[in-house]
Amino acid sequence: MKTSTTRGLIAAALLAGAASAAQAHTGHGTSSLFEGLVHPFGPDHLLAMVAVGVWSVSALPAGKAWWGPATFLLALVASAALGAAGVTVPYLEHAISLSVVLFGLMLVFASRAMPVAVGLGLIAAASALHGLAHGSETPETGFAGYAVGFMLTTAVLHIGGVGIGLGIQRWLGARRGAVLGGLGALLSAAGLYLFGQLAA
Repeated sequence: MKTSTTRGLIAAALLAGAASAAQAHTGHGTSSLFEGLVHPFGPDHLLAMVAVGVWSVSALPAGKAWWGPATFLLALVASAALGAAGVTVPYLEHAISLSVVLFGLMLVFASRAMPVAVGLGLIAAASALHGLAHGSETPETGFAGYAVGFMLTTAVLHIGGVGIGLGIQRWLGARRGAVLGGLGALLSAAGLYLFGQLAA
């Protein structure tokens, strides 16, 4: 295995391990563009974003990896607007942590055929949960700057996931399925840990 691939996989594993350091959406300010940029670095959001990028490269048709991140971003901003307007669902944080489990399972089965519409639908549904949480924390100073911030960071995290996915695809060959399965298992475990912390 080449050094660059090894480093990428280690980084992904560390991201999954970071879930043990904090709970979902730990409190931080949301009063500016800067805080919008910082907000998605909560472990639940960060892990989900990277997973969407990896899955999109691994499971979507060649040249269509952008469909996954684009679906997530569109659903994110639409649901964030709803969240800013006061829309929410019961046990939202619990559902968000379970969305991390979902993305982990999608990675585990990424090498198996899944209808594109089903995969994108699952991404949109999970994104809506994250968006409602973001929107509910909209600062009094306004939605626009904060939204631009979290959308930019989300896009960057997607790109990071796409990069990891491309590295796996390029250098691991026949071992790709096993590596994706391992990453998916780590991700699901992180999501279950987050859920357990919330349920405790």
